[in-house]
Amino acid sequence: MVLIFVILIGFSYLNKPTQEEIEAARQRQDSLRQVELALQREAIARQHADSLAAAQPLPVSDSIATDSTGIPAQLTAKYGAFAKAAAGEQKFIILENNLMQLRISSKGGRVYSVLLKNYKTFDGRPLLLFDGPLNQFGLSFFAGNRPINTGDLYFSPSVNQETVAISGPEVRRGKEGNEKYNAENPGDSATVSMYLTAGDNAGIEYRYTLRHNSYMVGFDISINGMEKVISPNTQYLNLLWTTDCPRQERKSKLGEDAYTSVNYKYLDDDVERLSERKSSSKQLETRVEWISFKQLFFNSALIPATAFPAADVTYEYKEENANYVGKFSADVALPYEITPEQSYNMRFYFGPNHFQTLSQYDISLENVISLGYSILRPINRYLIIPVFNFFRNHIANFGMVILLLTIVIRTIIFPFAYKSNMSMAKMRVLKPEIDELSAKFPPEKSMEKQQAVMALYQKAGINPMGGCLPMLLQMPILFAMFFFFPSSIELRQESFLWAKDLSSYDSILNLPFTIPWYGSHVSLFCLLMTITTILSTMLNSPATSGQAMPGMKTMMYIMPVMFLFILNSYPSGLSYYYLLSNLIAIGQTFVFRKFTDDNKIRLQLAENRKKTKKKSRWQIKMEELAKQAQANQKRK
Repeated sequence: MVLIFVILIGFSYLNKPTQEEIEAARQRQDSLRQVELALQREAIARQHADSLAAAQPLPVSDSIATDSTGIPAQLTAKYGAFAKAAAGEQKFIILENNLMQLRISSKGGRVYSVLLKNYKTFDGRPLLLFDGPLNQFGLSFFAGNRPINTGDLYFSPSVNQETVAISGPEVRRGKEGNEKYNAENPGDSATVSMYLTAGDNAGIEYRYTLRHNSYMVGFDISINGMEKVISPNTQYLNLLWTTDCPRQERKSKLGEDAYTSVNYKYLDDDVERLSERKSSSKQLETRVEWISFKQLFFNSALIPATAFPAADVTYEYKEENANYVGKFSADVALPYEITPEQSYNMRFYFGPNHFQTLSQYDISLENVISLGYSILRPINRYLIIPVFNFFRNHIANFGMVILLLTIVIRTIIFPFAYKSNMSMAKMRVLKPEIDELSAKFPPEKSMEKQQAVMALYQKAGINPMGGCLPMLLQMPILFAMFFFFPSSIELRQESFLWAKDLSSYDSILNLPFTIPWYGSHVSLFCLLMTITTILSTMLNSPATSGQAMPGMKTMMYIMPVMFLFILNSYPSGLSYYYLLSNLIAIGQTFVFRKFTDDNKIRLQLAENRKKTKKKSRWQIKMEELAKQAQANQKRK
């Protein structure tokens, strides 16, 4: 029972890879490539240091002088070839399809905000992944010993209209963002270009391409005629992307705060992340396939066609901020060569953390969704999610979906439950004899009593662990639910009965104080789940009560109370699932008892006693330990 207790509380932590395992996995990368990329990072640092040392402040007249082109001399002194783009008026171009709206700013040529049309925040406002001046995006480099950041300069759009709307056929429910569906039902696409001039047919162009019914945005950077503008010692351009992350969900340490951070994937390696609920940063010194600013249910990802050689990523956690969870930052190195033309092909993903949507791109982006470690993730991926989605595509009520999912899961684990109940039935039939043995031995002869009980079990052909082992075998499925429900965007803002949002906790009473580990609210689903767990324990306790297994009964009643504290702030969908599972288990217990013939079991146990049985190694070991303990007591 102590082992079961440890598994229940620490299963996910025990399966979490250690720091040594993570480091060992990283060392599998090609050592020659690591050395090469480390040298490249040193080159970036030398390039910046040399350029800063060479830069000298240029004298500027106090008067507003202009050059021959009419550009103020101050801007020419500060921005050189980019002086013409240093002044302007910020304008916006809206690029939208049926799923989202991109607001592209002429200042910096960047995506100023992203609005997801099919989603709302927890308090009913339009859902913006990021918005406004808190979002920065641009290239940094040196031109004529001048530090240039394209985010400060004004681009010229390729279109005159304020809105570019992309049309297409109506999308069936459940097929939002499905690329296979789009191939069979094609829609339109559009491209908006933003151009930054550097004079003499030189400049930088950003191209944004969006298709109908897609969360993926094509993003290409073209650098033309810049070989005489960008400093000749430049080996890398730095692409800096930072944004403050708005809260989309109700503030909770077990909710959005616990799942928000920067995720990234090394080339040909696993997905990793910075710490959640903690400010942290990391230098990525090997090639990076993508970088994701990930929240609980949404993420913004930058995906290059060719892996980034290196990057720095940072996450600043804002625990006390009511409006923002944290701040994301990624500083990416782009290799640069002194050529007339150079381009970088990338993509943005702006959308939900929906498993099928992310997995279709075949870049492991779906691994940003927390589905558990070790054996838990395959259970969620290949069992829970497909079954859940099958019911979801045919039933609109998510309370019914979870009910049907529970029935399927209980059907799968029925053989384990049947074996456990049969073991308990045998224990129940044998209980009078165990009680007689307990009465024969005084308390000071507990070891002799245990030996006698074990001998009785052995003669009757009963495995005392027969009721526990089936429970342990079904625990991976039970624990998989701990990860599935908090990460399932399908449940987001879906109501059922009194629960307004199955992806968050249900509250029927807000307390004027906070109970440690419990919270400041009362979750009714969690309370009902605890009550049914205790009822289930009471139904099965007669078979395991008594002095034969001291402490077991107390432990079985303590565990539901512990789960009351643990699950009170977890998603109500999870508590509802466990409530249904408990009710089905209670029903199964009554059915088992009704159709179980105790007389037949007694006859079977009697037949078992007539047979000569070979003791198992476990039984022999237990008897040796009991004899040794008895001998130690006699010595004392």
